[in-house]
Amino acid sequence: MGLILYVVSCAPGLLWQDSGMFQYRVVHNEIQGNLGLALAHPLYHLLGILVKGVPVGNVFFRINLISAVAGALAVANLFLLVRIWTGMFIPALIGAMSLALSHTHWLHCCIAEVYTLYLAFFMAELVVLLKYCKTGRVGYLYWLGLFNGLSIANHMWGTIPLVCYVVFVVVLLAKKKISGGNVAIIFLLWVIGFGPYGWLIIWNMIQSGDVSGTISSAFFGNGWQNSVLNTQLTGRIVKENFMFIGMNFPTPNVFLGLVGIFALYRISSERAFSNVVLALLILFLLFAFRYSVPDRYAFFMPFYAMVSIFIGLGSWRLLSGGEALSDKQRSSGERLMSGRGKIMAGLMIFFALTTVPIYAVLPGAAGEMNLSLGTARQIPYRDEYVWFLQPWKTGYQGPRRFAVEALEVVEENGVIYADGTTVYALLLAQQSEDLRPDVTIVSSHGTVNNLDRYDAERIDELFRERKIYVVSPVAGYCPGFLLEKFEFESAGVVWQAKVKDESDAVKEASG
Repeated sequence: MGLILYVVSCAPGLLWQDSGMFQYRVVHNEIQGNLGLALAHPLYHLLGILVKGVPVGNVFFRINLISAVAGALAVANLFLLVRIWTGMFIPALIGAMSLALSHTHWLHCCIAEVYTLYLAFFMAELVVLLKYCKTGRVGYLYWLGLFNGLSIANHMWGTIPLVCYVVFVVVLLAKKKISGGNVAIIFLLWVIGFGPYGWLIIWNMIQSGDVSGTISSAFFGNGWQNSVLNTQLTGRIVKENFMFIGMNFPTPNVFLGLVGIFALYRISSERAFSNVVLALLILFLLFAFRYSVPDRYAFFMPFYAMVSIFIGLGSWRLLSGGEALSDKQRSSGERLMSGRGKIMAGLMIFFALTTVPIYAVLPGAAGEMNLSLGTARQIPYRDEYVWFLQPWKTGYQGPRRFAVEALEVVEENGVIYADGTTVYALLLAQQSEDLRPDVTIVSSHGTVNNLDRYDAERIDELFRERKIYVVSPVAGYCPGFLLEKFEFESAGVVWQAKVKDESDAVKEASG
């Protein structure tokens, strides 16, 4: 059901911002990108290059579908985890629904992004770790090594659980529950999974000769070290973080997560697994809560998955009376519930479903309250409230409509200066539809940075020879030298540069 929901909700084509960049990189077979190794996500792009050849819809829809399929797998793995752990279907269903219908997970299942692919591997890691704790079969630890290597090859989030797994394996080794040979196999499979990222790191070390710089790039990308290591919190960040969490769990079911925390050590004898799960809940919360990048709302996604697991445990605690079921009772756990328990289960499922109407009305309510989303400009065909607050993107063609109109409105041989949010829609529409090849699209964004050929030193000559346009004449979205030199006149969905009125120039000089 999750796959059907996400496929129906999936954006049908071009996208804004990072999602557009991922589409661009897949279409152009770019494995590394140009934003630093931590933002390369090689496994995702290798998978995208394979998927783009599948004959289903247009190529951009196929790329978007990676997120839908991966997001559904993440939900399925979470369901399996809670089902195995509690022995009951209803708690597993409630936990899975909590993640599936949470705002940020659902949103990222509908656009080209790397996060849901990470969650699919992360939830698989916890499933095999739980199976090891229940059975003692070392083969499950081999799968753990492979899955974690693959998850890091997709996103550096995987290094956070890796720390927990290393401690777990070291303790097992010290207790002689596994051998050094077992550890060697686990490590070998981890290296195989990690291979796509490891290859990029080694290749960059060889090419650059800069070992420390390459390692820094692998952990932090180009220029994100301060954000990754940030330890300072402001009142605004704290307030926004609580808003993010509340938006993803806006029903009474969120309190089941607290019940689940208290029930954690009553559920079974797998205390070591319980320790790992609790540690991951705390670590992912701490990581996201003090992160300071503008789109940090997405970095709570692993934490939301952990909260959903605990919601499942909390529902188990209330429905089962807090007693772990025996193996013989697992297949009939729901039949053991009282009439009151069945009513409670129905209410939990109902509350999980209420996120859908909440997200349907949320954009309108936020608009009426004039709630600030932190955006400094409006983009044509993108209602900021709907785009950010409503997770489903069924039939959304805003980026393509904007790109086509922008390319059609500019004069022959025009030059469009675009920011990172809009440049990929413009480039992909131009290239995929062979639309206005005479138009030059300029941007400083890492993957397509060509600003040095159209910078302040060349702008006077460029202005004499060609018409110049910008997507947004707003600081932060437009090169500063353009704002200083020109004024801008609306030209459809873009703005055309005009010579500044001399009186305005004098005022600025004297101001």
